[in-house]
Amino acid sequence: MKINNSLSLLSIPLVLLAWIWFSRLPPSALPSSATEAPKEGFLAPDFTLSSLDGSEFILSELRGRPIILNFWASWCPPCQAEMSAFQEAWQEYSGTDLVILAVNTTQQDSLSDIENFVYQHHLGFPILLDKNGSVSSTYQIHSLPTTFIISREGVIRKTLIGGPLPLSLLRVQADHLLQEKINVPGN
Repeated sequence: MKINNSLSLLSIPLVLLAWIWFSRLPPSALPSSATEAPKEGFLAPDFTLSSLDGSEFILSELRGRPIILNFWASWCPPCQAEMSAFQEAWQEYSGTDLVILAVNTTQQDSLSDIENFVYQHHLGFPILLDKNGSVSSTYQIHSLPTTFIISREGVIRKTLIGGPLPLSLLRVQADHLLQEKINVPGN
């Protein structure tokens, strides 16, 4: 009797493990809409977003210019702490073709919160509004802030997750981007 009870108790976890193993989806059965996270060395996914001032930004139209692309929210303490560094970098590199864009994860923020944040932090660089979260989803933003360093060719050079990023790091990244030359086939 004790042996049967012991076997019954052992069989439950085994059946459970077998059920889990055989019920998982093979990679080929995943939905085709599932996309990989953007990776260093690959093109940054294109997007079109409106800025806080109503201007439209299409990432691919900025090819030829290096980009620092930051995802943030007004309620995020590290985002709050690093915005002065982004503002200072934007001012320092204003005479170059470096582009600094800050994508607000607007589905998590109200427009008035964003406007107040921009006003309080005296931000002059473009603040893009990801109203429905589609760009954050495409870029698979799971932590804020997240910053992408993008070459003139539109290739992601570095992904920086977390913060706050110091001005010195933004300078190093900006200088590397500005020193890169565009690879033109045949040259």
